Amino acid sequence: MSDWTAFAAMLVVAGGIPVSLVALSRLLRPSVPETQKSKTYESGEQPTGDTDLRFNIQYYLLALMFLVFDVETVLIIPWTVTLADRPETFLPAFVFILLLLIGVGWAWRNGGIEWIKPHRVTEARATE
Repeated sequence: MSDWTAFAAMLVVAGGIPVSLVALSRLLRPSVPETQKSKTYESGEQPTGDTDLRFNIQYYLLALMFLVFDVETVLIIPWTVTLADRPETFLPAFVFILLLLIGVGWAWRNGGIEWIKPHRVTEARATE
């Protein structure tokens, strides 16, 4: 079997499995047609309240910082385990960790880690 034949077979299987599962679920699922379900909002629920909601951006900033440091951990642990016997790899690792610590210090100083902003920031904006 050539490489291209194996690749084509993989594409057929990779495309066939999702298509067959969607077709099978369409055949087996219960169908309860209602006019409310065809609306674009909340799948049958009546919309209530105002659509202009304010979200706290701090949640997203904190989640982004978590992802950065999670990826950093994923990179540092295998790096130290596999390259522990080679001392020339420690300088780039320390530079990498130092840059991350500088980033944490900058975020901390600018209030990126605080969940709720202090009142002095909101009061300063209210007086402007």
